[in-house]
Amino acid sequence: MIILQAQQVSRSFNGNELFANVNLEVQDGARIGLVGPNGIGKTTLLEILTGIAPPDSGQVTTMKNLSIGYLAQNSGLDSDKTIFKEMLTVFAPLQAMARQIHTLEAKLGDPKLIADKPAFAATMKQYDQLQHDFNEQNGYGYEAEIRSVLHGFQFGEDTYDKPVGTLSGGERSRLALAKLLLEKHDLIILDEPTNHLDIETLSWLEGYLKTYPGAILTVSHDQYFLDHVVTEIYELDHHHATHYKTNYSGYLKQKAERRAQAWKAYTKQQEEIAKLQDFVDKNIVRASTTKQAQARRKQLEKMDVLEKPTGDDKSVHFNFTPNRPSGNEVLKVNQATVGYVADHPMAGPIDFQVNKFDRIAIIGPNGVGKSTLLKSILGKIPFLAGSAKFGANVDVGYYDQEIQQLNPKNTVIDEIWDEHPMMPEKDVRSVLAAFLFGPDDIQKPVSALSGGQKARLELTKLALKHDNFLVLDEPTNHLDINSKEVLEQALKDFNGTVLFVSHDRYFINELATNVIAIAPTGSTTYLGNWDYYQEKLAETKAEAEAAAAEQPTAKTETAGATSYQQSKEDARATRKLQREVADLEAQMQKLGDQATTIQKEMTAPDVLSDYVKMQKLQTKLEEVQKQTTDVENAWEEKSIQLEDMETADK
Repeated sequence: MIILQAQQVSRSFNGNELFANVNLEVQDGARIGLVGPNGIGKTTLLEILTGIAPPDSGQVTTMKNLSIGYLAQNSGLDSDKTIFKEMLTVFAPLQAMARQIHTLEAKLGDPKLIADKPAFAATMKQYDQLQHDFNEQNGYGYEAEIRSVLHGFQFGEDTYDKPVGTLSGGERSRLALAKLLLEKHDLIILDEPTNHLDIETLSWLEGYLKTYPGAILTVSHDQYFLDHVVTEIYELDHHHATHYKTNYSGYLKQKAERRAQAWKAYTKQQEEIAKLQDFVDKNIVRASTTKQAQARRKQLEKMDVLEKPTGDDKSVHFNFTPNRPSGNEVLKVNQATVGYVADHPMAGPIDFQVNKFDRIAIIGPNGVGKSTLLKSILGKIPFLAGSAKFGANVDVGYYDQEIQQLNPKNTVIDEIWDEHPMMPEKDVRSVLAAFLFGPDDIQKPVSALSGGQKARLELTKLALKHDNFLVLDEPTNHLDINSKEVLEQALKDFNGTVLFVSHDRYFINELATNVIAIAPTGSTTYLGNWDYYQEKLAETKAEAEAAAAEQPTAKTETAGATSYQQSKEDARATRKLQREVADLEAQMQKLGDQATTIQKEMTAPDVLSDYVKMQKLQTKLEEVQKQTTDVENAWEEKSIQLEDMETADK
């Protein structure tokens, strides 16, 4: 069933056409990704679909009473409440229903009402309906749901009483998304929802969205996220929208196939046109062939001429070329500890080696010190312990994720000339043009540039340095998908070595030869890309579970046996928690059945006419409800413990 439809939607801005005649359908339960270069109008289209902005022409129609939730890009939650109380506002109707249920329960114990059989029966009917609705809408479990979602977004119980107004911008963005998910709209429209999320949270969000009951339409520059969440792609490019019924990787393949077919058809038709025109030109003046030439001319006039297929003429195109080769050993990090305060190290000990032509990704949770590690390697921040040593003939080029190496007072062209004063202007303009800086852009002050433009300017400077060892801190931040893919290809083709920090799993998968996982306790090296890293984590987990399942045959005092014993104890504790959670769930089901049975008994004619029986049943019901609350609280606590333990095992 179609729940939202855009028909022939067009929009211009300051006289410039953003898009025209866009058609888009959202089916119930759809998973749709909207992609396209920066500035093409993706956010504007989302605002039109949500009704925030009107189209210049065309229309958007929706299913009756469609509930739409919209998360704007980098939008943060504003509230004077605490985190948990703000989440509770989503369930205000359920809280009101609970109060109404308690009021009716008190009424049902009133002797006067019990004596009035018709009134009592009507009140009991109302009570039964409320109880049914309350159960159906997860009235007894919504607080557990809040805790689960907050946990997924890295908000622990120790943060629940924290005022929303004291949170950082990134935290408020995560909280806004958490609240939107709890609201359970028929359709959620998300503009760059993966901003501010680390890899662990991204993985949790992907799993949550796969089971989300409504439809999803999202703009994202995270190709891995698109691959694992969406099943349809709409590409907004060259003022039009093209629909692909596949995920992101499938879209790339189908797009390439369509483009190849379009070029083939266009080339074939152009050859036919040239052949017909040549015949007309040669034969139109000859009396013997005039009729044939006129027939060919009519054929040309009636022909539906195919448009020339559009290319990626507005994509960044560049490469990195080192001035000289480095030695085979590029970098060695030995027993390094990083941080800013000796008593509170962020991570360590860290050990790894970078060899010539390696492309190594550094990953880890937010706040573990990945960027600090890069800065310590480069000598910008001292190590708390350990060292880093460069090999022979290593020339280092550094990309800072904060893009703080740019001078905000410079114009774009002066930013290049400051480091390359002898470079001819035409060459500077040519290089900047390759990074999509047109004639009007090069005189702009750096301070006026967008995040994406600053990122491209920083990459321009990096490409002009011709270093043989590139150290990159979150290089895909601020880049649109097209620019990211060009960067991926440029780094693949780079005849040098790359060490980079990234939370972009698609980028890591495409580029990395090795992955180094950083944790507070140190580092682990994996000899492959992101998928290989995930496979190894799964293998390690499976081995630990298999080892835990085996019975111990003898005691040993070696460190290996201690570690083995600990893994078994962890697995045993996990299984114990799993049993406890299952038992509590069974208890909740049993108590729910008991409550239903009691409520049915309370509607029996002999009970309705007997105050004593009614009071006994009412007391019994209240006791069951109290037990239900206690069991639910225990289930919430054990479920969170189990989730934490299973996450730690991964």
